[in-house]
Amino acid sequence: MSNKNFLFTSESVSEGHPDKVCDRISDMVVDSYLSMDPVSRVACETLTTTNKVILAGETRGPKINKDELIEKVRNCIKDIGYDQKGFSWKTANIETFLHEQSSDIAMGVDSKENKDEGAGDQGIMFGYACTETEELMPAPIYYSHKILRLMAHDRKNGTLKGIEPDSKSQVTMLYQNNKPIKVTSVVISTQHAKDLNQEKVRDLIIPYINKSIPKEFIESLDSKEIYINPTGQFIIGGPDGDTGLTGRKIIVDTYGGAAPHGGGAFSGKDPTKVDRSAAYASRYLAKNIVSAGVSKKCLIQLAYAIGVSKPLSILIKLDDGDENKVDEVKKIINQNFDLSPRGIREMLNLNKPIYEVTSAYGHFGRKPTNKGEFSWEKTDKADLFNL
Repeated sequence: MSNKNFLFTSESVSEGHPDKVCDRISDMVVDSYLSMDPVSRVACETLTTTNKVILAGETRGPKINKDELIEKVRNCIKDIGYDQKGFSWKTANIETFLHEQSSDIAMGVDSKENKDEGAGDQGIMFGYACTETEELMPAPIYYSHKILRLMAHDRKNGTLKGIEPDSKSQVTMLYQNNKPIKVTSVVISTQHAKDLNQEKVRDLIIPYINKSIPKEFIESLDSKEIYINPTGQFIIGGPDGDTGLTGRKIIVDTYGGAAPHGGGAFSGKDPTKVDRSAAYASRYLAKNIVSAGVSKKCLIQLAYAIGVSKPLSILIKLDDGDENKVDEVKKIINQNFDLSPRGIREMLNLNKPIYEVTSAYGHFGRKPTNKGEFSWEKTDKADLFNL
């Protein structure tokens, strides 16, 4: 972007958004297989609508009883918080049509003799990091996620009463000299109990904006530029209000539009699928490069072909003025990082049931856990990039 002064907007959606319900269920399926066999293959798509959930896709690995899987789907819906007439964990009709993975796909991915394991598909994946927040994420998407994450936390523990699971947020920030300086508008649309009027909904939600966004960014925000349920009441929500599908929120899942996207979704895919694992690896590289102080911004692109183990190309873009460091950074990557599908999984320890928690509030800008979740958010390789 050549203009250094501009407005930029990113949105997030809550775990109760119909598409996110689907992402949660699909990632639960991935975790269920990986917990039984760490080399399982899973590609699971979920559809939700009024009191109905349909699972479809391909698997290779242990046999999981359909009734057991359906019970886990109900537990996902229950944890999200849906027990409504139009969508309830108790009464939803749940069907599963998972079947064996195609032998043609398996042939391209399996390692044979001295041949390393190939990528599970062709495609391009992007990773990005910047210094706009401590988490090295673009500010608009980070604060959009945080608002909804805090709302969900309090909704579940009973602190936030009358607010239902389906919510969306949107944060617009003014950038000057490519640096965010203030929030110019916030939009929150949230499902609510029918006995709450919009004034009460606004009173409940405003504190979460104040808790989520640093004071210096919102102290000059005009209250007229805070839009809470701008269309009016929002009582019918979730899959009862709108059909949900796995993988429809790829910009929400990544950088909020601040960086390119290769087009492949994450949820429902085991880590042999480079749509997921290589996107995590490229974020890991970009974050360590920025953490090392090489540049204020870093964009990484990786490209793969199905059945081919090594990336076909690696692109590195740094902030203006740091272009002279690109060749050295690429040399460090080539010497220290195995970016084959197997190498990525081993580097980030991805063959674990760690994916259900990634299904809402972004795959990036999160805290690594001792269970291995969000391992790609570590900055343990930053010392390698001390140029």
